[in-house]
Amino acid sequence: MGKRLSDNLNSQYFEAANQLKSKQSRRRIVAYVESYDDIYFWRTVLSRFEDQTRFFEVMLPSHRKLERGKKSVLMKMLDKKDERKAGTADSLGPAMIACVDADYDFLIQGATPQSKKVIDNPYVFHTYAYAIENLQCYAPSLHDVCTGVTLNDHSIFDFESYLQQYSEAIFPLFVWSVWAYRNGRHNNFSMSDMARVIDPGGFNVKDPDVSIKHLRHKVQTKVHQLQQLFAGNKEGYISTKEDVRRLGVTPQTTYLYIQGHSLFDNVIVPILNKVCNLLRQERQNEISRTAVHYTQRQNEMSCYEHSLQDIRQMLKKNIGYMFSPPFQRILSDLDNFLNTKQEIPSQK
Repeated sequence: MGKRLSDNLNSQYFEAANQLKSKQSRRRIVAYVESYDDIYFWRTVLSRFEDQTRFFEVMLPSHRKLERGKKSVLMKMLDKKDERKAGTADSLGPAMIACVDADYDFLIQGATPQSKKVIDNPYVFHTYAYAIENLQCYAPSLHDVCTGVTLNDHSIFDFESYLQQYSEAIFPLFVWSVWAYRNGRHNNFSMSDMARVIDPGGFNVKDPDVSIKHLRHKVQTKVHQLQQLFAGNKEGYISTKEDVRRLGVTPQTTYLYIQGHSLFDNVIVPILNKVCNLLRQERQNEISRTAVHYTQRQNEMSCYEHSLQDIRQMLKKNIGYMFSPPFQRILSDLDNFLNTKQEIPSQK
């Protein structure tokens, strides 16, 4: 059976389709993303660049197969040699871009073929932060998330201070992690290994310092082990530390660059659960205290409880990351791409 035309979609195909339209029509730019959850995030990014001359369509790499993930997206930029081997002519270009999580591909700076594709190709845009989940957990926005969940705007926990201390505590281990992945030693110290160490475990809203002290002890123990395991790599470690700082990572913002789902599930959601429980209880106590009679109390309590939101869903809809430095870097990259004259390949 012959292949459908849609199996060979590439930037040239979409550019040719754009040229068939009237000069007044908006140019279509297709943006491929990794998963369903990514569609909304990249829509919030790309929509601000739409105008009378262009619009974006955010989609998964394939309509015919349930393909997801970064590798599937990056298949759209295979070189000619790889295209013949894979039997596809897909390629990115001015009318077809890829939008992916940075993961460690940004930080390891071309140490792997995939990393080189992410950082070198002008048609690949990434989050700078490890993943979208990290941006959804942007510290200055977390009080707003709690307010949205509980409808109680009382600030009872300093998220920014805690995540700054958390980041400072894990930074030395984070540098070792990046070093390991840059040098092909991640079998000795994997991202899963790191996730286990930097899980803060038990957490008390009223006394978060205990959690930080426990975390520092775990990190110091692991760092000592790695120093012994990789003895003689002190200069490499120092060089990596300087380089990640150059790339925008600071000891105070490390949480934005660690494994996204680990941060989301093991750090932020447990904290939000405890903070939101206290805020709900505070609001419920207020209703009980101010109600004139039993019926009013029951009605008000029922109304309040029906207005409560799910923490995970509220966090996934959080757009407070728009003020974060990584998000601003994404916007800058897209602005440069769209305001630089794009060379459109001629049709042969």
